[in-house]
Amino acid sequence: MPKAPSKPAGDEHEARVRRICLAMTETSEKLSHGAPTFFARKRTFAMFVNNHHNDGHIAVWTAATPGDQAALTAASPKTYFRPPYVGVKGWIGIELPEIDDEDLAAHLTDAWRVVMAAQRKSKAG
Repeated sequence: MPKAPSKPAGDEHEARVRRICLAMTETSEKLSHGAPTFFARKRTFAMFVNNHHNDGHIAVWTAATPGDQAALTAASPKTYFRPPYVGVKGWIGIELPEIDDEDLAAHLTDAWRVVMAAQRKSKAG
């Protein structure tokens, strides 16, 4: 019996990101700039990218607390990078083939918390 063709690696990683993100409360997904993007209420906290503009990354870009980007990219440049566009805002790029589900979930949860806290702060102010 012939083997079923395997899914491209990007599909597997996209499914991982989707599964983790959509398990969080008040989270939704929609395409933004052609990429699956995840929102906490109305603000973006993560975006899955697969070879964005032929950059070779199968990654997720996540919101982060100040200083996280510099610390992570210095400590583990094979796993973390400064993504285009949102990197100037401190977001982190995470190479999905280089990270396990537990650590990925921790980063995505942190990103969700950062965005939810910012929304609560903007409502209070």
